[in-house]
Parts: sequence; C-alpha cells; structure tokens
Amino acid sequence: MTDNQNSAPHMLARLAGLLYLIVVVTGVFSLAYAPSRIFASAEAQTVLSDVARNEQLFRFAIFAEAICYTAFLLLPLALYRLLAAAGPALAATMAALAMASVPIGFTNVLHYLRILSLAGQPETASLGAQAMLALDAYGDGLLLLQVFWGLWLIPLGFLIARGRPLPGIIGVCLMLAGAGYFIDFSGRLLWEDYGASGIGAYLRPLRMSEMAICAWLLLFGARGLPLAARTGRTG
Repeated sequence: MTDNQNSAPHMLARLAGLLYLIVVVTGVFSLAYAPSRIFASAEAQTVLSDVARNEQLFRFAIFAEAICYTAFLLLPLALYRLLAAAGPALAATMAALAMASVPIGFTNVLHYLRILSLAGQPETASLGAQAMLALDAYGDGLLLLQVFWGLWLIPLGFLIARGRPLPGIIGVCLMLAGAGYFIDFSGRLLWEDYGASGIGAYLRPLRMSEMAICAWLLLFGARGLPLAARTGRTG
C-alpha cells in the first residue's frame, strides 16, 4: 500500500470534519444566535423594526445559513465515501436523507429574503403582518427540516457503531440524537402543550454528539477505519 493510499482516507476524514465544523458553526450562528439577537419579541408590529435595527446581522444570518446548507450538501458525500465499507446501502440511505433536506432549507431561506425586502419599505401594519407570516413560515420550515436532520443521523450512527471508525459511543449518541430530533418534531406538531412540557430541553443535549464526531474527524482523521475503506474497496 502506497503512502498516498494510506493518507487518502485521513484526508477525506478531515475534509468531512471540516465540512461538519462549517455546518455546526454557521448553523449555530444563523439558526440560534442571530435570531435570538434580532427578534426579541417576534410580534407582527416589531418584526420589521427589529430587522431594520439589526439589518447587517440579519444579512449575515442569511449568508451563513446559505453556507450551512451548501456544506451540508457536500458533507454526506464525504461521509459516504468514508463509511460505505461498513454498509453501502446504509451509507447511501444516510447520504440521501441528509441531501434531501438541502432544497427544503434553501427554499426556507426565501422567507428571510422576503422579510429583508419588506424591511426596506415604509413600515405599515400590513407590511408588518406580511413579515410575521413570513417569519412563521420560516419557523414551520425549520420544523419540517428536523425530520431529515434527525433521520440521517440514525444510519450515520449505526455505520459508526458497526464499522468503528470512531468510538462506538459516538455512534450510539448520534442515533439517540436522531431519534431526539424526530421526537421533537412529532411533539411540536402533535402536542399542543409540548413547549410547556420541557421535553425539548432534555433532548437538546443529545445533539452535542454532532460536535463530538466533528472534533474526532478533525483531530484523528480516519484512524480505526475498516481495511476495506483504507484500500478503497466498498464491497
């Protein structure tokens, strides 16, 4: 086996880790930090003034979210090449579930662009109501995205637990995180008082496993990958 054959899986693993890091950083910024700073009350009469007051931050949030979905389109492709040796069909399912979320995510960003265009006009009650409808639609889109954000982690976690390219506990935690996303989606959709139940707060820590896989791939690369992955065989 040549040095290039030895180093290729490590380079691919670190590329996957870098892409995952981009997804995590831009996702946290655009989906959590920026909205918490921009939309203090999320009421119809304040949405446009909130955006106008924080327009540059809002524009950065839109840009970061676009970067997030672009990286998330490439990430499953890198992980597929890395993990296909542990189960080609399962790896393809993982990649398909992740990539299916990307067009939904980009379509959802259009609601933010609509709000941005409204914020550039003289504020009226009608425009405020339109902005609130767009903001609500954006939130509904994020809820739908949780289905795919959760489901792709289950085969990913199983591949890791089976092939052991990372510590098996990370694979188990990823599967639990995937189930948590789907439970959160189901609860928000089907249970009117779900928000008051506090269940979501118990599920969020499971998502830290995504930071664990990101850190491991960046720090250790392809250490421990099955021989088939190291030699490029996927059978």
